[in-house]
Parts: sequence; C-alpha cells; structure tokens
Amino acid sequence: MSKLVLTTLALGLTTAALAQHTDYPIQAVSFTKVKLTDNFWLPRLKTNTDVTIPASFQRCEATNRVKNFEMAAAKQGKFATTFPFDDTDIYKTIEGASYSMSLYPDEELNAYVDALVAKVAAAQEPDGYLYTARTIDPAHPHAWAGKERWEKERELSHELYNSGHLYEAAVAHYQATGKKNLLNIALKNADLVCSVFGPGKRSVAPGHEIVEMGLVKLYRVTGKPEYLNTAKFFLEARGQYKGYDPKSKDVWKNGSYWQDHESVYDQREAIGHAVRAEYLYSAMADVAALTGDKRMLASVDSIWNNMVAKKFYVTGGTGAVPGGERFGGNYELPNTTAYNETCASVADIYWNQRMFQLHGDSKYADIMEKVLYNGLLSGVGLDGKSFFYSNAMQIKNSASFAQTEPERAGWFDCSCCPTNLARLFPSLPGYVYAQKGNNLYVNLFVSGQTDLLINKKKVQLTQQNNYPWDGGLKFTVNPAATTDFNLLVRIPGWARNEAMPSDLYTFAAPSQEKVGIKINGKPVAYSVQNGYAVLAKKWRKNDVVEVTLPMEVRQVMANPKVKDDLDKVALQRGPVIYCAEWKDNAGKTSNLIVPPATTFAASYKPDVLNGVMELTATVPAVKVDAANNSIRTEQQTLTAIPYYAWANRGKGEMTVWFPQRVTDVDIISQPVTEAVINK
Repeated sequence: MSKLVLTTLALGLTTAALAQHTDYPIQAVSFTKVKLTDNFWLPRLKTNTDVTIPASFQRCEATNRVKNFEMAAAKQGKFATTFPFDDTDIYKTIEGASYSMSLYPDEELNAYVDALVAKVAAAQEPDGYLYTARTIDPAHPHAWAGKERWEKERELSHELYNSGHLYEAAVAHYQATGKKNLLNIALKNADLVCSVFGPGKRSVAPGHEIVEMGLVKLYRVTGKPEYLNTAKFFLEARGQYKGYDPKSKDVWKNGSYWQDHESVYDQREAIGHAVRAEYLYSAMADVAALTGDKRMLASVDSIWNNMVAKKFYVTGGTGAVPGGERFGGNYELPNTTAYNETCASVADIYWNQRMFQLHGDSKYADIMEKVLYNGLLSGVGLDGKSFFYSNAMQIKNSASFAQTEPERAGWFDCSCCPTNLARLFPSLPGYVYAQKGNNLYVNLFVSGQTDLLINKKKVQLTQQNNYPWDGGLKFTVNPAATTDFNLLVRIPGWARNEAMPSDLYTFAAPSQEKVGIKINGKPVAYSVQNGYAVLAKKWRKNDVVEVTLPMEVRQVMANPKVKDDLDKVALQRGPVIYCAEWKDNAGKTSNLIVPPATTFAASYKPDVLNGVMELTATVPAVKVDAANNSIRTEQQTLTAIPYYAWANRGKGEMTVWFPQRVTDVDIISQPVTEAVINK
C-alpha cells in the first residue's frame, strides 16, 4: 500500500468516527482472495479479458472518447462525442481492466491503462475538476453542461455522475494493482466536490446517482469522514427541490424520474429511471450501514420489497418502460415492449449484494443469482463484443417496436451498457463468499478456491461443481489446524419451492425433491436459517461437504395481476430461465402452446451455443391454412435454450412466456401457413 494512502488512513481513522458509527454486519470476501476455476464463468471472464475489454478500449479510441481527454489537456478543440457522460466509458473500462488484471496479470494491459490514466490526469483542472465536456472549451461547453460548473447537475450535466464512476474505477485500480496514480486523481476531484457541496454550501440532488457510492468507496480507502458525510448529504438533498409539480403525473415534471420527488426517508417504491434508482438504493444501503441510519434502512428495505414483489421480470430484468428507461407501475411488466436495460441489471447486483451484507438473508443472493444467470448475462453476446442495451422478453414477427432489440450491436452512441458489463464480470469473484465472525457464507456456486482467516486461523475452501447444469456441489475444507466455524451454504429459493422471494412468481406445481447434504460421505441433518444450511462443526483437513440440489424443469406462473402473463408459463431449470428461439422451432415461437401437463426433458448439448442444457417437449403448435380461413394445432417439438443465449444465431422470434391454451390468433405479417398466439 502506498505511503500516501497509509498516511491518509492514519490521519483519517481518528476523525472517521465522527461520520461512521457502524458497518455492514457481513463483509464480502474480496475479489483478490478468490481464484476461480469454474467451467461456466471462467471462460466468460477470459472472454471479457481477451475480447470485451480490448474492444471497449478500441471503441473508446475510435469514437473519440479518448480524444476528448487529449483535447481537454490541451484546452483546445471541440467536444467530439455525443454525451457529456462519455468520459465514464473510459473509467468503467479501466475499472474492468483492473479487476481483470487481478485474475489475469497482463503487463501490456497494465501499461495501456497507465497511459490512459496519464491522459485523464492531464485533463484534470488544477483544482480537481474533471469534465471534458466543459474543460475543452469552457466558453462553449456541451449544451447539457450549463454555462457554469454544476449549473445543470440536477437534470442534465452528469458532472457528479462522471465523478462517481471515476471514484469507483480508482478504488478498483488501487485494490487490484496497488497503484495510486488514478486514486490521486479521484481524491483530488472528491476534495473539490466536498468543498463545493454540503451544509451551508451548494446543494443538489445529483441528476444521475453513483457519486454517492463512489464517495463511500473513497471513504473506505482513506477514512476521510468528509467523503461519507457528503455522500449522505447528497442522499438527503432528494425531495428538497421546489421546482417540481407534485400534482403532475409526468415523471419529469414531478421529479420521480430522478427519484427527487420526495425525501429518501419517505420513499417506499422503486420509481423512475431504473439505473439511477438502483444506484441510489445501493448508496442508501451503504450510508445506512456506515452511519446506523435506521430510517434510511427502513426506506431501502421497503423499496426492495416493492421491486421484488411488483416490478421485477422473471429473467431478473428491471425497468419495464422504454420512455425514460424506468420502472412502471405495480405489476406493469409487459412482454412485447419490455425494456430491461442491461445497466439496471448491473445496478441490481450491486444493490442486492449490499442488502445481503445488511441482513444476511439468502433472498438477496437469490436475486443476484437470477440476475447473473439470466437478465445480465443476456446483455453480452457469446462473442464478447456484441451487446444488448435493452433485453427483450418477446420477439414476434407481427409486432415491432423501436426500442426492442432483436439482435445485439457492437457499440451504441450511449454505450453505458457494454462498459458496465466490462467492469461487472471480472468483479464476480467478490460476490461468491462473505464472512461474519466465524460464519462463512457461500452465496454463489462458482468453482474455485479462497484462503481466509476464521478465528485467526487460516482456512482454505475449495468449491467444485458443474453449475448451473448440475446440482451437485462439492466443498473441500482445509483449515491449517482443526477449528470450529459455521459454513452457511445458500439453499436457493428455487430448490425450496420458492420461485421468487415474493408472490410475484410461483411454481405451477411443488417439487417433492429435497436438498441433500453429506459431510465426508455421510448424510447429515441440517437446519436452514434465513435460507442457508448451517453446517456447524469442528472442521479438519480435507473435510468434504457435498450438496445435491434438485434440477427439475419447473413451470413458473406470474401473479394474476401481471396481465401480460395470465394463463402463461415460463420455464426454469435450476437458476436458469429458458426461452424458445426461432432457430430451433421451425422458424417461429409465438405459436407454441405449453399445456399444464407438459413434461420436458433436459439434455446437455456441448456444441450448441458454447454448451447449454436444452429442454425439449412435444407441444401443440398453432397453424393456419393457406387461405387464412381456418386454424388447427399440430404436435411439434418445442426446444428451449437458456434465455441468456438467445440472439446469437441471427434474428427471429423468441418467447419466454408460453400460453397454456389457444386464446386467439394473430396472423398479421405471418407466413401464410402459420399463426401466433396473441393474448
């Protein structure tokens, strides 16, 4: 650790208590302490390292994002990209590269990142301000920026949003490499922000949240209480602006788009722009944990309950409404127009990790798992360089919507999602385990090894599995010396007949299969506390725990209040949600019916989509005669693939929710011999 940061820590610890009263009861095991060997995730992380991150850097170069920093350093030229937040694509990719270098040391990448950091440093103004959209030509800043610094921060400028991503990248870079070159830039900017905003100073609710999360991370590195205090100040600034019309139903006029319609202490519903919202809720969890603010904790708990009970897609997607990329009303979860921004899934991972650390309940890890294996993973193609901005729930030939993406793209004018994925995936090792005293939590089933201190004794834990295709999990415990501790293994909700930690989704029929646990080959009785099997014993070298999770194909039903899913079912096996894609189903999927008694077979296909478990069943398919005068059903094989893998073989129909019976027929824009179900 650098002398600078050691000094800052030493100075800060004496004053940090002024701001910090407590912390998360449960601490995640750092990404630097977990080495993966996983058959499912490691190849994806390698692709992220070898393809996604280089492609992101290359596209930042090609689209002039890097040039903006060069021009800002020279203080001449014209801002060369579309949005004032384009700076963050560089920060996020640096963050991803930093995590990645912890997994795969790479001197060439390290040198490239250092060169980029030097360009960022050169673009920073002497007082710490860093915002290329203004610095390039202060007399003619970007239209969203305002004539003066911070003037349009509430709604458009994204100055503090840029700062937040800078802070997140700087902390990841410092933790992964030990270098302080980017950290020093972030600290200089944060000191400026803290000098400008606060009690008796300027006040604003940041227009796009994340600066609050970033400030908390800087606080953890330095112990400087101003960072935590300013994060809380920004949270408490919400609901104070008098320029909104509280009577208006327009989300921009009433402030709810920005979560600025009321105090954070009064908010009880997931609302507004989904990414903004979930970054806000993550920061609320941070500040509640670090300051002991029980009112803020009560708010974020209520908001989480609202989201998982009323505003959450079966794939883990959030933000149903395309206009404003935002949450809709309760149970407003349409399929044909679903939005589900990839960035919202990234934010959902951050938020649920924090909620778990606060409460120690497996339901938060269940949500993380659902998002990871479905609505987040779908955001990137198998090639590692094509992306979804939004994640559709249905593609059909008879309906087309501008915001619905039938195929992935290499980049976007607003490319927040590709770079967010670049940073999320290599941080995955930090979500696998967590610790509280002598309790060691296993949250994700990802093969690998970690070395820990439990009761001041070294303990090595090795995890081996073929998840998510196989339910057999193996854990080898190797303490340096015999020691007592509790191994808490998450028993997923889906393995306990719980499709969702709410009544939003349920399984159509209960499973009779039970979770089995053996220690050293012998079945053991175990208790389940907050969704975790608690295995308490005196652990010895080479103790082996085997957990068997039932991997049946389950039919999922939605709450009847979700009108688009009435009389329909989705398919799930383990944590994976499935869809039918045109490629495997005679060119279309919207004509397939799944009656309640349908039985599916599962078989692993190593040569399909880089290896997937396919589901097949014989089902009725609706057909229309050549004259479009009569319909019939014919038996047909339905083949389903994991939702995350769709759209890797060209454009065509895709279905997640299948009608259980014929309700009506849509023949618009269809081949003359077929029709679709349109509920």
